[in-house]
Amino acid sequence: MKLVIVTAVEEFHDEILKLFKKANIENFSESEIDGYKSSNGYVVSPNWFGGKRGGNESTMFFSFTDEDQIDALFELIIEFNKNLETNNPIKAIVLPIEKSI
Repeated sequence: MKLVIVTAVEEFHDEILKLFKKANIENFSESEIDGYKSSNGYVVSPNWFGGKRGGNESTMFFSFTDEDQIDALFELIIEFNKNLETNNPIKAIVLPIEKSI
């Protein structure tokens, strides 16, 4: 078992759900996050309590699943990213699980 984490801009939310389904990953969680891109590594806000959000609305999905399903998901994500017209590809990482309960 491994942990797969997938992040993308909110516009790809429904597409990611389809990719998980095609990869037979049925159990997963998701969370809304703010994504940032900064050339200097720092996020600068003109107002500490600003009402406007500084980041891009994004989504993070994660699942504890088998390697075969993760391999299928990665192939689907690679194919999806080849056809993008934006510079916001779906990103994914895999982490090994040393122990679990």
